[in-house]
Amino acid sequence: MAMAKFDGGFGAIRVWSRGETNHREVRMVEFRLAPRIEADSLFVLDWPLCQVRLMDDRRYPWLLLLPRIDGLEEWSALSDADAATLALEAKRAAAAIERHARPAKLNVAALGNIVRQFHLHVVGRFEGDPAWPGPVWGVGSADRHPGADRDTAVAAWRGRLTEG
Repeated sequence: MAMAKFDGGFGAIRVWSRGETNHREVRMVEFRLAPRIEADSLFVLDWPLCQVRLMDDRRYPWLLLLPRIDGLEEWSALSDADAATLALEAKRAAAAIERHARPAKLNVAALGNIVRQFHLHVVGRFEGDPAWPGPVWGVGSADRHPGADRDTAVAAWRGRLTEG
């Protein structure tokens, strides 16, 4: 099984397989965020592979994971090591949502029909939420975090994502 570990500076990840003592260093190219994702979400933190963002919509506990690989559009284009890291990071994001919000259901999805840049949605869902039981996309208007609440929400999610 491939493992990945953040190695200090931005964009450097060390990758190795279980039982191996040697590793290879992967240098990621410059990462550019799609303008729509940047406009609709808030930066929370960087994990070894992904930038983690909070959707700017208070109706749902909703995180986005974006592998910091420029030009990535499809999950299938990830290396095996990066796909394994993404799966672990998605599990970690889902666990944080479960601990904090205790949703009835977790939705994890990668669509990319509107924004082609690969991004994974991890959304906590509740019976009776504005889109229940359907998908959250295209239902109503986002209830954006007002001014100072943005910083508070980001700090809270940063804490939740770094604990346990």
